[in-house]
Amino acid sequence: MQQDSGLTVTYQPHSAHIHVLVVAGDLDHHTSPRLQEALEQVALAPGDGLVIDLSALPFCDSTGISVLVMAHQRAHDAGARLALAGLGPDIAHVFKIMGLDRLLSFYDSRDLAIAALR
Repeated sequence: MQQDSGLTVTYQPHSAHIHVLVVAGDLDHHTSPRLQEALEQVALAPGDGLVIDLSALPFCDSTGISVLVMAHQRAHDAGARLALAGLGPDIAHVFKIMGLDRLLSFYDSRDLAIAALR
C-alpha cells in the first residue's frame, strides 16, 4: 500500500492476468504521482487486464484524469486492457462531458470490470 496526502493505492492481484489497483481518497495534482508510481509498478503483458477501482474516490481533478488516460495508453501499448470500476455519479458525469466514456471503459463494480476483462 502506498499513501500520500490522504490518497492510498493498493495493489490486489486477482489472477495471473488480471491486476487490480484500489484507489481511495482525492486524486489531484498533489496525489496523482502516487497513482502514477503504482501504475508503473504493474507489469502488463499482452492479453492482461488492469482494473482501477475508483469506488472510494470522492474527487478527481484534471491531473488525475490525465493519469488515468495515460494508464489507458500504457495498457494499450502493452496489448492489455484497462477498466475503471466504481466511479461515483458526479465524477462519471464529468468524464462523460469530457468524452472519456468513448476512450475508457467504465463498470459499476470491480467484479463487473473483472468479468469484462476475462
